[in-house]
Amino acid sequence: MPETIEQYKKRILDNLGGRKPLEVQAETPARLEKLLGNADPAKLSHKPSPEKWSVNEVVAHLADAELVTAYRIRTILGAPGGPIAAYDQNKWAEAGNYATSDAHESFEAFKALRKSNLHLMRSLRPEQWRLFGMHSERGEESVERVAQMIGGHDLNHLKQIEALLK
Repeated sequence: MPETIEQYKKRILDNLGGRKPLEVQAETPARLEKLLGNADPAKLSHKPSPEKWSVNEVVAHLADAELVTAYRIRTILGAPGGPIAAYDQNKWAEAGNYATSDAHESFEAFKALRKSNLHLMRSLRPEQWRLFGMHSERGEESVERVAQMIGGHDLNHLKQIEALLK
């Protein structure tokens, strides 16, 4: 049985374990860089099964997710209460040819986007954290909730990458 939206939200948010989302997000690039380090290219491209992603694909997904986060936060700030579109990560993976991506190149895109997003979030006034948009699947989602979801999302995929590289 597929995971429900509520189960997904809980799983991702539970990853934080009480940690501050911006601290997690700030640590992710260094953790990811260390994991990728001098990893064998064959390990980076290895798919554990046909329906599971390789490390190359996971890092490409992280870069795209950071792009989506950048857009969502800026959409909420610029038009509070407006719509926030969901996206199908598997369709993005197929359309973006994640299978042919290079984890190190995707990491560079991720790192630049993350730096920009962290700069913006650290500059927000308290009231801006409460602004929200209407996510097409998850409903009302504040800037604060977006930050929490991304922190939990980071931890989810870091664990996945660690397991793939063992």
